[in-house]
Amino acid sequence: MLDIPSIKDAVSAEEWQLRCDLAACYRLVAAYGWSDLVFTHISAKLPDSVTGGEHQFLINPYGLMFDEITASSLVKVDMACNKLIDSPFPVNPAGFVIHSAVHEARPEAQCVLHTHTRAGVAVSAQKGGILPISQQSTFVLASLAYHDYEGVAFRPDEKPRLQADLGHANFLVLRNHGLLTVGKSIADAFLSMYTLENTCRIQIDAQAGGELMSVNPAILAGMADVMRVATAGQGAQLAWPALLRKVERLDPGYRT
Repeated sequence: MLDIPSIKDAVSAEEWQLRCDLAACYRLVAAYGWSDLVFTHISAKLPDSVTGGEHQFLINPYGLMFDEITASSLVKVDMACNKLIDSPFPVNPAGFVIHSAVHEARPEAQCVLHTHTRAGVAVSAQKGGILPISQQSTFVLASLAYHDYEGVAFRPDEKPRLQADLGHANFLVLRNHGLLTVGKSIADAFLSMYTLENTCRIQIDAQAGGELMSVNPAILAGMADVMRVATAGQGAQLAWPALLRKVERLDPGYRT
């Protein structure tokens, strides 16, 4: 066990709740098998009520497994990657470039979630990308973008191209690299990744079988309204309390 002092009393109640939710998200990504050792990243933008209008976000301490991350271990940085609370851990440079780019371009987005899963990378390497062959894919295709591979994302000059490719989409396939989702809340980003990851797994499985059958294009229209009906108007908040209970059963230590 890592001995990381609690910073609960050093931050606002609003920031602490965000830290707990983000730490829970890391634990869920680990539990569902989407993590890549200490690589990939999830970030959460701090609200203006906490920052006074400055862009600041929380991201994982580089070097910790996702099932080790706690509310107190998350690193708070500004848009120049300056640590705003002392931390013994560095920030993944590629993680900072990707996440700062998205938070800068999409100020309404609270959470950005990025993975390197086997199925996600496999589909990202396919010329056809996401295919309309499952119910899950219909939700993804309603808000999907692609960004071509430029190597490991260390260089800040990639940011404007990533931002332009993302546009207003909530699902992004990073070609030859992995998956990314954007959400107005941590719950939204997680549920979107759950849908995107399953879309990719289903596609890989289906391609191993016989001839594929595509969804009627007419069904792809109006999927935002379909999602609202399917989640009783609550969006990802319908599932988030149950997901938090799952994390509590696994290890309530994420809240320290």
